[in-house]
Amino acid sequence: MSRRFAATDLHGCLRTFRYLVEQELHLRPADHLYLLGDYVNKGPDSRGVLDYIMQLQDFGYQVQCLRGNHEHELLATIHGTPNANDMWKLAAERAMTLASFGVARAADIPAQYVRWMAALPLTLELPDFVLVHAGFDFALPPDKMQQDTHSILYTRNFVFDPSRLAGRRLLHGHVPTPVAEVQASVAARAGAIGLDTGCAFRLNPELRHLAALDLDTWQLHLVENREEDYSIAKR
Repeated sequence: MSRRFAATDLHGCLRTFRYLVEQELHLRPADHLYLLGDYVNKGPDSRGVLDYIMQLQDFGYQVQCLRGNHEHELLATIHGTPNANDMWKLAAERAMTLASFGVARAADIPAQYVRWMAALPLTLELPDFVLVHAGFDFALPPDKMQQDTHSILYTRNFVFDPSRLAGRRLLHGHVPTPVAEVQASVAARAGAIGLDTGCAFRLNPELRHLAALDLDTWQLHLVENREEDYSIAKR
Protein backbone atom coordinates (compact mmCIF):
# COMPACT_ATOMS: atom_id res chain seq x y z
CA MET A 1 0.00 0.00 0.00
CA SER A 2 1.39 3.40 -0.96
CA ARG A 3 1.88 6.14 1.61
CA ARG A 4 1.63 9.93 1.31
CA PHE A 5 3.99 12.41 2.94
CA ALA A 6 4.34 16.19 2.82
CA ALA A 7 7.40 18.24 3.76
CA THR A 8 8.61 21.76 3.08
CA ASP A 9 11.35 24.38 3.31
CA LEU A 10 14.39 22.18 2.74
CA HIS A 11 16.62 25.24 2.19
CA GLY A 12 19.77 23.51 1.02
CA CYS A 13 19.84 20.99 3.87
CA LEU A 14 20.72 17.97 1.75
CA ARG A 15 22.05 15.70 4.50
CA THR A 16 18.95 16.25 6.61
CA PHE A 17 16.60 15.71 3.67
CA ARG A 18 18.37 12.52 2.57
CA TYR A 19 18.17 11.17 6.10
CA LEU A 20 14.45 11.98 6.22
CA VAL A 21 13.80 10.21 2.93
CA GLU A 22 16.05 7.20 3.36
CA GLN A 23 16.29 6.54 7.08
CA GLU A 24 13.15 8.06 8.60
CA LEU A 25 10.46 7.61 5.94
CA HIS A 26 12.09 4.70 4.09
CA LEU A 27 10.48 6.13 0.98
CA ARG A 28 9.45 3.60 -1.67
CA PRO A 29 8.81 4.28 -5.37
CA ALA A 30 5.08 3.68 -4.88
CA ASP A 31 4.84 6.29 -2.11
CA HIS A 32 3.97 9.93 -2.76
CA LEU A 33 6.16 12.70 -1.39
CA TYR A 34 4.82 16.23 -1.74
CA LEU A 35 7.31 19.06 -1.26
CA LEU A 36 5.92 22.53 -0.68
CA GLY A 37 8.78 24.69 -1.91
CA ASP A 38 11.93 26.52 -0.79
CA TYR A 39 14.62 24.05 -1.79
CA VAL A 40 17.35 26.68 -2.18
CA ASN A 41 19.13 29.33 -0.11
CA LYS A 42 19.90 29.58 3.63
CA GLY A 43 21.42 26.08 3.92
CA PRO A 44 24.75 24.79 2.59
CA ASP A 45 23.84 22.75 -0.51
CA SER A 46 21.05 24.17 -2.65
CA ARG A 47 22.29 22.43 -5.78
CA GLY A 48 22.60 19.14 -3.93
CA VAL A 49 18.97 19.32 -2.81
CA LEU A 50 17.80 19.94 -6.39
CA ASP A 51 20.04 17.14 -7.70
CA TYR A 52 18.65 14.71 -5.15
CA ILE A 53 15.02 15.59 -5.86
CA MET A 54 15.58 15.32 -9.62
CA GLN A 55 17.38 12.00 -9.13
CA LEU A 56 14.46 10.61 -7.13
CA GLN A 57 12.10 11.68 -9.88
CA ASP A 58 14.32 10.15 -12.56
CA PHE A 59 14.40 6.87 -10.63
CA GLY A 60 10.60 6.71 -10.66
CA TYR A 61 9.82 8.02 -7.16
CA GLN A 62 6.54 9.91 -6.91
CA VAL A 63 7.96 13.24 -5.77
CA GLN A 64 5.77 16.24 -6.61
CA CYS A 65 7.15 19.69 -5.94
CA LEU A 66 5.65 23.15 -5.60
CA ARG A 67 7.37 26.49 -6.11
CA GLY A 68 8.41 28.44 -3.05
CA ASN A 69 9.27 32.11 -2.81
CA HIS A 70 12.99 31.32 -2.85
CA GLU A 71 12.75 29.52 -6.19
CA HIS A 72 10.57 32.39 -7.42
CA GLU A 73 13.14 34.96 -6.35
CA LEU A 74 16.08 32.98 -7.69
CA LEU A 75 14.38 32.78 -11.09
CA ALA A 76 13.71 36.52 -10.98
CA THR A 77 17.35 37.17 -10.19
CA ILE A 78 18.54 34.83 -12.97
CA HIS A 79 16.33 36.69 -15.44
CA GLY A 80 17.45 40.10 -14.18
CA THR A 81 14.16 41.08 -12.60
CA PRO A 82 14.66 40.83 -8.81
CA ASN A 83 11.64 41.85 -6.79
CA ALA A 84 11.08 43.62 -3.48
CA ASN A 85 11.49 40.36 -1.57
CA ASP A 86 14.92 39.73 -3.05
CA MET A 87 16.52 36.66 -1.46
CA TRP A 88 19.97 38.03 -2.22
CA LYS A 89 19.97 40.69 0.50
CA LEU A 90 22.16 38.59 2.80
CA ALA A 91 25.62 38.34 1.26
CA ALA A 92 26.64 35.19 3.16
CA GLU A 93 23.55 33.29 2.03
CA ARG A 94 23.97 34.52 -1.54
CA ALA A 95 27.59 33.38 -1.63
CA MET A 96 26.73 29.97 -0.14
CA THR A 97 23.95 29.36 -2.64
CA LEU A 98 26.04 30.37 -5.65
CA ALA A 99 28.99 28.33 -4.40
CA SER A 100 26.83 25.21 -4.27
CA PHE A 101 26.20 25.64 -8.01
CA GLY A 102 29.88 26.46 -8.67
CA VAL A 103 29.07 29.85 -10.19
CA ALA A 104 29.75 33.49 -9.38
CA ARG A 105 26.47 34.88 -10.76
CA ALA A 106 22.90 33.61 -10.58
CA ALA A 107 22.66 34.00 -14.36
CA ASP A 108 25.30 31.26 -14.71
CA ILE A 109 23.31 28.58 -12.86
CA PRO A 110 23.03 25.64 -15.30
CA ALA A 111 19.96 25.58 -17.51
CA GLN A 112 18.57 22.27 -16.24
CA TYR A 113 17.98 23.77 -12.78
CA VAL A 114 16.40 26.90 -14.24
CA ARG A 115 14.01 24.80 -16.36
CA TRP A 116 13.10 22.61 -13.40
CA MET A 117 12.33 25.55 -11.12
CA ALA A 118 10.41 27.41 -13.83
CA ALA A 119 8.11 24.41 -14.32
CA LEU A 120 7.09 24.16 -10.65
CA PRO A 121 3.35 24.68 -10.03
CA LEU A 122 2.05 26.97 -7.30
CA THR A 123 -0.64 24.71 -5.84
CA LEU A 124 -1.64 21.06 -5.74
CA GLU A 125 -5.08 19.74 -4.90
CA LEU A 126 -5.63 16.31 -3.35
CA PRO A 127 -9.00 14.82 -2.41
CA ASP A 128 -8.47 15.79 1.25
CA PHE A 129 -5.80 18.50 1.21
CA VAL A 130 -4.80 21.56 -0.75
CA LEU A 131 -1.04 22.10 -0.81
CA VAL A 132 0.62 25.49 -1.22
CA HIS A 133 3.85 27.14 -0.17
CA ALA A 134 2.58 29.98 2.04
CA GLY A 135 -1.21 30.16 1.98
CA PHE A 136 -4.12 32.06 0.45
CA ASP A 137 -5.86 35.38 0.90
CA PHE A 138 -9.25 33.97 1.82
CA ALA A 139 -10.79 37.44 1.55
CA LEU A 140 -10.40 37.39 -2.22
CA PRO A 141 -13.17 36.15 -4.52
CA PRO A 142 -12.88 32.39 -5.09
CA ASP A 143 -11.79 32.77 -8.72
CA LYS A 144 -8.95 35.10 -7.71
CA MET A 145 -7.83 33.42 -4.49
CA GLN A 146 -5.92 30.62 -6.17
CA GLN A 147 -4.45 32.94 -8.78
CA ASP A 148 -2.94 35.44 -6.34
CA THR A 149 0.73 34.57 -6.72
CA HIS A 150 1.90 36.95 -4.00
CA SER A 151 -0.32 35.42 -1.30
CA ILE A 152 0.47 31.89 -2.44
CA LEU A 153 4.20 32.52 -2.10
CA TYR A 154 4.47 35.14 0.63
CA THR A 155 1.50 35.43 2.96
CA ARG A 156 2.35 34.99 6.63
CA ASN A 157 -1.10 35.54 8.11
CA PHE A 158 -4.49 34.42 6.88
CA VAL A 159 -7.90 33.49 8.30
CA PHE A 160 -8.57 29.94 7.15
CA ASP A 161 -11.97 29.27 5.59
CA PRO A 162 -12.48 25.57 4.79
CA SER A 163 -15.58 26.35 2.74
CA ARG A 164 -13.31 28.03 0.18
CA LEU A 165 -11.42 24.76 -0.28
CA ALA A 166 -14.49 22.51 -0.49
CA GLY A 167 -13.91 21.32 3.07
CA ARG A 168 -10.33 20.23 2.49
CA ARG A 169 -7.48 21.02 4.86
CA LEU A 170 -4.62 23.31 3.89
CA LEU A 171 -0.96 22.30 4.17
CA HIS A 172 1.68 24.98 3.79
CA GLY A 173 5.18 26.05 4.78
CA HIS A 174 7.01 29.40 4.56
CA VAL A 175 6.76 30.53 8.20
CA PRO A 176 9.31 28.84 10.51
CA THR A 177 7.30 27.53 13.44
CA PRO A 178 8.53 25.96 16.68
CA VAL A 179 8.33 22.17 16.62
CA ALA A 180 6.02 22.12 19.64
CA GLU A 181 3.48 24.33 17.86
CA VAL A 182 3.50 22.14 14.76
CA GLN A 183 3.07 19.04 16.89
CA ALA A 184 0.06 20.62 18.61
CA SER A 185 -1.47 21.63 15.29
CA VAL A 186 -1.08 18.11 13.91
CA ALA A 187 -2.44 16.53 17.11
CA ALA A 188 -5.53 18.77 16.83
CA ARG A 189 -5.86 17.94 13.13
CA ALA A 190 -6.22 21.62 12.46
CA GLY A 191 -7.78 22.84 9.25
CA ALA A 192 -4.61 24.67 8.22
CA ILE A 193 -1.24 23.22 9.17
CA GLY A 194 2.16 24.85 8.65
CA LEU A 195 4.93 22.27 8.35
CA ASP A 196 7.96 24.57 8.27
CA THR A 197 9.94 23.75 11.41
CA GLY A 198 12.88 25.92 10.38
CA CYS A 199 15.31 23.20 9.42
CA ALA A 200 17.99 25.62 8.22
CA PHE A 201 18.03 27.56 11.51
CA ARG A 202 20.43 25.13 13.13
CA LEU A 203 21.24 27.42 16.06
CA ASN A 204 17.64 27.69 17.26
CA PRO A 205 16.62 24.77 19.53
CA GLU A 206 12.90 25.47 19.00
CA LEU A 207 13.33 25.05 15.24
CA ARG A 208 16.21 23.27 13.38
CA HIS A 209 14.09 20.29 12.30
CA LEU A 210 12.75 19.01 9.01
CA ALA A 211 9.17 17.78 9.37
CA ALA A 212 7.19 15.36 7.22
CA LEU A 213 3.53 14.60 7.79
CA ASP A 214 1.98 11.26 6.88
CA LEU A 215 -1.27 12.42 5.29
CA ASP A 216 -3.12 9.20 6.10
CA THR A 217 -1.94 8.24 9.60
CA TRP A 218 -1.21 11.82 10.76
CA GLN A 219 2.17 10.75 12.10
CA LEU A 220 4.59 13.67 12.20
CA HIS A 221 8.17 12.65 11.37
CA LEU A 222 10.91 14.99 12.63
CA VAL A 223 14.61 14.97 11.77
CA GLU A 224 17.00 17.39 13.45
CA ASN A 225 19.40 19.37 11.25
CA ARG A 226 22.27 17.03 10.31
CA GLU A 227 24.38 19.43 8.22
CA GLU A 228 28.00 20.29 8.85
CA ASP A 229 28.52 23.77 10.32
CA TYR A 230 27.58 26.64 8.01
CA SER A 231 27.06 30.35 8.39
CA ILE A 232 23.49 31.50 8.81
CA ALA A 233 21.65 34.38 10.38
CA LYS A 234 20.24 33.57 13.79
CA ARG A 235 16.49 33.32 14.14
